[in-house]
Amino acid sequence: MRRILHENGLSIAMFAIFAATLIGLIFTGWDTYNQEQEDHDQPRAGLAEYLTTPDFGEAVFENWESEFLQMGSYVLLTVFLFQKGSSESKKLDNSDAVNEDPRKAQRRKNVPSPVRRGGLVLAVYEHSLTIAMFTLFFLSFALHVVTGAARYSAEQVEHGGEPATAAEYLFTSQLWFESMQNWQSEFLAVGVLIVASIYLRERGSSESKPVASPHDETGSE
Repeated sequence: MRRILHENGLSIAMFAIFAATLIGLIFTGWDTYNQEQEDHDQPRAGLAEYLTTPDFGEAVFENWESEFLQMGSYVLLTVFLFQKGSSESKKLDNSDAVNEDPRKAQRRKNVPSPVRRGGLVLAVYEHSLTIAMFTLFFLSFALHVVTGAARYSAEQVEHGGEPATAAEYLFTSQLWFESMQNWQSEFLAVGVLIVASIYLRERGSSESKPVASPHDETGSE
């Protein structure tokens, strides 16, 4: 068990924090939802009922979409763009091992099976991280649209308006306001990290340059 925790501690910690904050979101959101129900003389909802409401789905998916968009964009942009002095950038001379053509490594031992197979499988695999992040983004965005449309329609009907389909909701300012308010903060945070890592350090972190490295040294090694 100690070995598992040592070798996988970072991912275990991240998913544990995710689970704890998701639980916090569920219970605080449930309480807030029921307060709004009472304010509108509507019956309170049980926990299971709340988890099926558009309010909960929208709250979750509009945030997930921004995270996956940020990470997918960041992974893709770091292929082509550089930042002198940042630990988040590749070296300016583009000499990093990540640029190596995997087709030259097919005969090595212990390479991933897609590398050994080559062809279309390898072509997809060498871009699989970006593909996965954007797939999760589009899935989260679609779920945001569906749940957001249901909530938006309920509010419209409550005020004497007409319900909207998911396709109609896609063209409302409400959807894009909800998305943009999350997107802008995600890209701000990444931009600050990129620039801050030029001048600031965290000893022992893979996201930081060595403490004694000069500011203009690019990359984390």
